[in-house]
Amino acid sequence: MTARAQSLHKEKSTARIATLDVVDVTLVADLSGALFWEDERLLVVSDLHLEKGSSFATRGVLLPPYDTVATLSRLAAVIARHDPRTVIALGDSFHDRTAHDRLSAPDRDAIAAIQVRRDWIWISGNHDPALPSDLGGVVASEVAIGGIAFRHEPTGAAGEIAGHLHPKARVSTRGRSMERRCFACDGERAVMPAFGAYTGGLSIRDAAFAKIFKTPGFVAHVLGDAKLHMIAATRCY
Repeated sequence: MTARAQSLHKEKSTARIATLDVVDVTLVADLSGALFWEDERLLVVSDLHLEKGSSFATRGVLLPPYDTVATLSRLAAVIARHDPRTVIALGDSFHDRTAHDRLSAPDRDAIAAIQVRRDWIWISGNHDPALPSDLGGVVASEVAIGGIAFRHEPTGAAGEIAGHLHPKARVSTRGRSMERRCFACDGERAVMPAFGAYTGGLSIRDAAFAKIFKTPGFVAHVLGDAKLHMIAATRCY
């Protein structure tokens, strides 16, 4: 067993990460909300929504201006944990069309630092359809690797990993309800949770998910405090 395999095995044993399958490809579902394809050394994150706080500020809604720092810090941590060769940011990496112009110099440096020695792909999203060329990496509308297609908005196609919908699940446990971000997956396709610090969520019982998952037999991989919980979507509300 390689050192990296030993490290992943140790982490799995503490239940901080689990796995989910998409068309026979096994992916590590990290507690942060990222996916890691070990064979390809590929890390996927979705919906960073960088500079959401400053976007709200331009409209007079004052939020603590720390979302970009917090999101990039979490992203740096998951990259350090898995040491991917390639990173795909699965769309809506920036909250609006001019958010990248509002990045501070330290935040730009942080992005550059986590891109060192890696291939980096920015997928364009509905919030950031025209990404700039001065942030490193390359821009694409979608990417296909093997039998997996990576895109921002889910279509329901088999072999698809998408974002956009910010899935969350509400479940009842020990007499109280809990609402958390989750991966939504049925073995043929997956929708990733939003990674950004200020991102909200959409219930997996919303009609938008019924359009993607044609049967109710999909599973919410719920991000708990110390482990991921696999819960049938029909048990969520």
